Order: sequence, then structure tokens, then C-alpha cells
Amino acid sequence: MKMSLTLLSLALAAVAGNALATPPGPVKSVVLVHGAFADGSGWADVTKILEKDGYTVSVVQQPETSFGEDVKATQRAIDSFDGPVVLVGHSYGGSIITEAGNDPKVAALVYIAAFLPDKGETTLNLIDKMPPASKGIKKTPDGYLYLDPAVFAADFAAELPKEQAHFMAQSQVLTAAEAFGTPITTPAWRNKPSWAMVAGSDRSINPDLERWMYKRANSHVTEVKGANHAVYMSHPKEVAQLIEQASKGVKP
Repeated sequence: MKMSLTLLSLALAAVAGNALATPPGPVKSVVLVHGAFADGSGWADVTKILEKDGYTVSVVQQPETSFGEDVKATQRAIDSFDGPVVLVGHSYGGSIITEAGNDPKVAALVYIAAFLPDKGETTLNLIDKMPPASKGIKKTPDGYLYLDPAVFAADFAAELPKEQAHFMAQSQVLTAAEAFGTPITTPAWRNKPSWAMVAGSDRSINPDLERWMYKRANSHVTEVKGANHAVYMSHPKEVAQLIEQASKGVKP
């Protein structure tokens, strides 16, 4: 009898421990990862909406000097939270969260007009699979990529005011070409739920590629018709809504 009571006590303690490990309600912490040729400031409007709705947000400013360093920068942001997080990536940021999302704190992944590679794939593999409309990516002599300022507005930020798109082209962060060629070792979406947004008029990533990647990953998908690549800036309400759905495990 003593042994039975002891086993029962241990079982109850285990259940209690699991309850504490999985807090009730939606995940209220969000980590946002920008893509190539941009920086974290583009998440400003999405952040304002999320914070107004009670979320705590961290915006990653990855160096874009290598894929490994970008993953590490994202992991540092995840580590800044004590509990579970929703991890969000735009464009090349999707490749980053696919690797960084293996962190135990990551409860859900959100891809916003983003690459979603599988094991062994690279960002470049996916670009070559279904090339985008844009042909404006250039390379510096020392191996960094940038988007030609002459086409930046049309191919990246067509829905934004001209002055804003012009400044983004001037201030874009160059990305190491090596980062686009680094293969994924462990795709987090294989073990964690994912949500995704297709930008219907994306010129930087082929919208058909977005649809194909998200279908392959069984992501919960929403599409914004007519949206350009910078959909997270031009449609912040829709993007924030999708992130909040992911935080609650709700299908769009």
C-alpha cells in the first residue's frame, strides 16, 4: 500500500511539473527576424500592434555576415525570454528560423513571404527552383549581395511610399553570399507547427515557390493578394493577425 501511494504521489508530481512547464493560454512572446537587404526597423508597425495586444517582442538585428552568425543572433533573442516564443521570419529570415527554431523554447514558426528550406537545402537552391521576377541581385567583389537600388522599390517595396522605398534602398544591409549557400541541417518545421503568408505579387520570391514550400511543410497558410515582398511593412495588421493566430494555435 505504501508503495502504491508513493507511486501515485510521484505520478501526481509529474503531472504538476508538466502543467508548470506548459503555461495555459497563448504564447505571449514573439521574436521577429528580418530578411536580406533590410534591417529590423521594418518590423516597427507589426511590433506596435503586437505590444498593444499584450505581446512582448524582440526584434533580431542579425549581422548578415554568415548564416551561422545570423542563427546565433536569433538564438540570443530567443534566450532573452524565460518562456515559450513564437519565432517569425521574413524572406531570408525564413531560412534562419528554420534552423534556430529547433530551440526548445520555440512553440511555433511563422513564415512571412519567406524561404522555408528542408534538410540539405539552401536559400539559393530554392531561388533556383522557381526564379523570382526580380533580376536585381548584384554581388560585390568581396562576396556580398545587394539589391540594385534602381529596382529596389519595384522589386522589394512596391506598395510603400517612394521616399521610404528609396531610403530603404540606400540603407540596405548587404548580405554575405555564403549565407544563401549554407544548407539547413535540422529543419524545425519538421517537428513544430508552422504558419505562413504568401505575398501574391512578390517579385523577390516567386509566389508559386512560397505556395509550394508552405504546402510541403503543411503550414497553415494565408495569402494577401497583390502584396509585394515587404508585406510585413505594407500589411502589418494582417501579419500581426497571423502571428497572433500562431500564438494561439489557430488556423487562419
